[in-house]
Amino acid sequence: MSSATPQSLPPLRHETTAGNYFVANYPPFAFWKAEFVPQFEAALSASTPRLSPPLGQYVHIPFCRKRCHFCYFKVYTDKDSSEVRGYIDALLKELAVYASKPVIGGRKPKFVYFGGGTPSYLSPDQLKLLTDGMKRLLPWDEVEEVTFEAEPGTLTDHKLQAIRDMGVTRLSLGVEHFDDHILEINGRAHRSKEVARAYAFAREISFPQINIDLIAGMVEETDEKWRETVAKAVALQPDSVTIYQMEVPYNTGIYQQMKASGKLVAPVADWETKRAWVDYAYREFENVGYTVTSGTTVVRDPVKVKFIYREGLFTGADILSIGVASFGHLNGVHYQNHHEFQPYVDAVNAGKLPVYRALTPPADECYIREFMLQLKLGSVSAEKFKAKFGNDPRETFAASLSTLKQWGFLTDNGDRIGITREGLLQIDRLLQEFFKPEHKTGRYA
Repeated sequence: MSSATPQSLPPLRHETTAGNYFVANYPPFAFWKAEFVPQFEAALSASTPRLSPPLGQYVHIPFCRKRCHFCYFKVYTDKDSSEVRGYIDALLKELAVYASKPVIGGRKPKFVYFGGGTPSYLSPDQLKLLTDGMKRLLPWDEVEEVTFEAEPGTLTDHKLQAIRDMGVTRLSLGVEHFDDHILEINGRAHRSKEVARAYAFAREISFPQINIDLIAGMVEETDEKWRETVAKAVALQPDSVTIYQMEVPYNTGIYQQMKASGKLVAPVADWETKRAWVDYAYREFENVGYTVTSGTTVVRDPVKVKFIYREGLFTGADILSIGVASFGHLNGVHYQNHHEFQPYVDAVNAGKLPVYRALTPPADECYIREFMLQLKLGSVSAEKFKAKFGNDPRETFAASLSTLKQWGFLTDNGDRIGITREGLLQIDRLLQEFFKPEHKTGRYA
């Protein structure tokens, strides 16, 4: 990264310290409250959606063979087969409640996303039970994309075929790295041989899109090992690659180790190094014809490769999320389910929606949310925002855009408001400039 960063930039943290820096929603989750749950319940009872946006589904599968040291998601490694079956039953009961609500009734999902945890932890029979039940409640005949996250070590040929048969169009492999020592010391359950085998068979049975995830800056990462991992990823020629910069949230194993030893700095690469590594990966993929399509993704063929779930999430689609701790958005209201396993299952079995906090953002915050999230794609159309919201973002965000331009991170080519490559590599810290003052976190990584 360039060392000529303007002095007016907010304080730059070089080391990686504990906390979440990745901007996934707005307003931040900390502002979602239990006291707003009645607003969500009222929104579900409305006869029609306020804006009739596309409908998508997110399904959280919280089971894993092993908890990674950097994982901050709600996952469980101690559930037996009866508990897994009980959870699948609970997912279908929860979905049935939503399907009966006026705001959902008759609508069909445009996209479905299975996240985790490890969706591929489920057996083929369990996957069929779940997806057949989902299709009965909300048919998939208008679904354009089904994304399925998978841990390579859980994938047999039989299971991959079952995943393909259930309608998955985008298989997302949680590779993270190709060095077995890096995988082991960071707590990953799989190894590189399992990646090679799963990827080869997934190609053989023709998934329309195969994505692989990588993480830059893991514990004991080096320049040499990162270059080797990038080379191996390029050689696979995946349809798309998602590259994350390593964070160390407070609920991770790494943070617990830091806390126990009294350390404030995480044992991972600093932010400048992580950005340089991601930039290196982008350039290597671009050298063989890939296109950078966001702060975290490259794709081989932008005409064919789409991220419909991401597009829906970033443009205000309704996201009907089910499962423990899952986040969703329906009829203008954000919501999250109970974040512990048994309270979630108990609530569903009692015939209740398991929502424990919510938030109804006003129109200006919906505007901010969509503008910020779409900036993560590298550019936005001012005219499209003006047509949708009635306000030109070049006027609404004049001060913030001027600041980013002063820092050298903004390109303004008429209708397109764009972010430079250097800005895209640190987009999450730059988005703080669009937050309302009461929502700023002060985390400038």
